[in-house]
Amino acid sequence: MKFSRKIKKNVAEDPKSRSLLYLQFGVGVVLTIAVVTMYACDARENQAASNTQSDHAGHHGGSNNGASPVSVVNGAPTGVNTAPAPGPAPEGMVWVPGGTFRMGCDDCGMPDAAPVHLVTVDGFWMDKTPITNAQFEKFVKATGYKTIAEHKPDPKDIPGAKAEDLVPGCAVFTPPAQDIPLDNPYAWWRYVHGANWKNPEGPGSSIKGREDHPVVHIAWDDAEAYAKWAGKRLPTEAEFEFAARGGLDGKHFAWGDELKPGGKWMANIYQGRFPSRNTGEDGYIATSPVTAFPPNNFGLYDVAGNVWQWCSDWYRPDYFQKLAAQGVVKNPKGPADSFDPQEPGIPKRVQKSGSFLCSDQYCVRYLVGSRGKGAADSGSSNVGFRTVK
Repeated sequence: MKFSRKIKKNVAEDPKSRSLLYLQFGVGVVLTIAVVTMYACDARENQAASNTQSDHAGHHGGSNNGASPVSVVNGAPTGVNTAPAPGPAPEGMVWVPGGTFRMGCDDCGMPDAAPVHLVTVDGFWMDKTPITNAQFEKFVKATGYKTIAEHKPDPKDIPGAKAEDLVPGCAVFTPPAQDIPLDNPYAWWRYVHGANWKNPEGPGSSIKGREDHPVVHIAWDDAEAYAKWAGKRLPTEAEFEFAARGGLDGKHFAWGDELKPGGKWMANIYQGRFPSRNTGEDGYIATSPVTAFPPNNFGLYDVAGNVWQWCSDWYRPDYFQKLAAQGVVKNPKGPADSFDPQEPGIPKRVQKSGSFLCSDQYCVRYLVGSRGKGAADSGSSNVGFRTVK
């Protein structure tokens, strides 16, 4: 979920804009909540995705071993490149060899993830895990950087706001005390004054004891700043999906086609009754250590669940349709600009992997071919990132 600090008048005044919510805080101040695709799901998507999970549960192995063999799709071979890494791995990174794969998902009930199309990516280095609190703290100490959540909102972006109400903060998941309808996402999100990467739940909270958890409350600009400092960059959407698949071409999850192979949870996602009761069956009710769940075949952790992760691409829901018309596309870098018909005035970037709040009752964006989106100027308590080189 994203808080966009900018209110576009034509959007804010449109009562039909389902994905825009307005959260009142202080006196008379309104911040736009741009709900990422994960929370803008409708019943049709959830039902289709749930059917996908049940249809494939118990079939095709679902294990974490063995990359997919080379196959031919529309006359073109798919598979993982066999060339070795170009040298020793940079610290904390693994080599993703590149190759050709089927990107997207046709049977997930998610129109922006269809159609499946062929993509080739070159090899690259990728962080083994999302960037952790400890890693981000090192960056902040070296540079003095302040995240967007730590800055006071610009009064020009919030017309009519009183000066005393322009307080730094960010969106924090706050579960309701009882079951509620799933058509009103602001019921489980709260704009918390003082919430940021080092105070994830707001004043009085800290990252002590969570140094190995993924950093959260990260806006796209924050992730980009870290990447430049580290001499790296954010992955493209195609690179992220290829890496997340780990050579398992055409599968529904990063580990295969079975949600719980051998009865074991493979990612930090939501179990129980969303959003009021997370049973924590997978061991966690919020973020988890970045190596708490098994890596995929490339040695990458948390490519599904835990936190959403920023990509470099602008978001457009029709982008896959345009790629599919081009045949096999090499190293796509996303569209030239952003457009989301749900929120036409808010520029968005692609997010991948889903988060600890993804549930088969409300959204299943941990499916490896699915897509997320977020306002580029916003973070929340379930959004982080990783880098590539």
